[in-house]
Amino acid sequence: MITRQPMNALERRTVSALALLYSFRMLGLFMVLPLLAVYATELRGASPALIGLALGIYGLSQALLQIPLGWLSDRIGRRPVIVGGLLLFALGSLVAGMAESLPGVILGRALQGAGAIAGTVMALVADQTRDEQRTKAMAIVGASIGLAFTLALVIGPLVAAWGGLSAVFYLTVALALGGIAVVLFVVPTSAPAREHNEVGARGNLILRSLADPELLRLNAGVFILHFTLMAAFLVIPGVLEGALAMARESHWQVYLAVVLLSLLGVVPLMRWAERGARPRAAFAVGLMLLSLALSLLVAPPRGLLVWLGLWLFFIGFNYLEATLPSLVSKAVSPRGRGTALGLYSTCQFLGAFAGGAAGGVLLQWWGAHALLLLCLALVLGWLLLALPRMAYASGVHALEGAEGEMPHP
Repeated sequence: MITRQPMNALERRTVSALALLYSFRMLGLFMVLPLLAVYATELRGASPALIGLALGIYGLSQALLQIPLGWLSDRIGRRPVIVGGLLLFALGSLVAGMAESLPGVILGRALQGAGAIAGTVMALVADQTRDEQRTKAMAIVGASIGLAFTLALVIGPLVAAWGGLSAVFYLTVALALGGIAVVLFVVPTSAPAREHNEVGARGNLILRSLADPELLRLNAGVFILHFTLMAAFLVIPGVLEGALAMARESHWQVYLAVVLLSLLGVVPLMRWAERGARPRAAFAVGLMLLSLALSLLVAPPRGLLVWLGLWLFFIGFNYLEATLPSLVSKAVSPRGRGTALGLYSTCQFLGAFAGGAAGGVLLQWWGAHALLLLCLALVLGWLLLALPRMAYASGVHALEGAEGEMPHP
């Protein structure tokens, strides 16, 4: 925030308000992450496969609607689309909260994801910030996601201990309505939308993005990362109850401790990558830490090893999650950045869906050990895929504009 060219008052108000809105929405989505595997078993029709589907289904509706709603916001304006998406999010939360069976929760989660406004929110950030402030503004909004993730792992179990899974969904309704109030009364009225290369997807560049080997590796990586996150949280709550003998009402203490302690690993890793000019090595370390964490969780669960495994898992996940969007933006020219990030987000949400849905089926038929082994194999495969060809510092592979040509790899 302290730069030679600081944000003006309008930019500060816009970015602060939209970061708050984004954190409200992501908090509502993330709060159920550590809960469904243990609380949904009490619902009618519960099975590991359906619990996994309930966990990941929002990712499918997000992936399908993210780009169409972004396109709609270009036509009718950002605010109507954001408000409409938040209303859908509130409706889905209400449906899930009132559900007495797991299929009802699945329907509610799908409706939650249908309010796919992430791209539209970022477009509104771009509309109301100057070029020299835009990267900083998006980084601030992105940081709100990390904060929401941390808070969700603590607040979710606390609320569920007080009022059950339904209370978490009802709190999400309140967060969605609070987000609408932020849009209507706090976010400044925007100027007419302008085209920005940092956001949105341009149809004439989609095929070029899909053909770029560097982007393919990054998109595959974020798919694997979010597959692993969703699949892991189908198993982790049971490990805490078993290996650590912790009641589900106390799980928040574990999540709070390991997430906060993970900063002791993430921050030095980021400083090493940036100041030491070793982003490739730091990225490989992040993947190795995630692999080691999964190996520890696959092993026969013992108290200290579980703590160590969870700590390493959050170091690896948080570092990779923070680094990947930057790598995508560096791998393309400004004219292709919106398309590349749109496809990246789609792969991210599809990974969340696949990790929940396929992970639940695997858990039901072959057990937690097999599911964690699959995640480990995917992460090791990602490491082998990424190491030979990652070229971060030079930023090779530039997508040209609609009239340009895709450079040869």
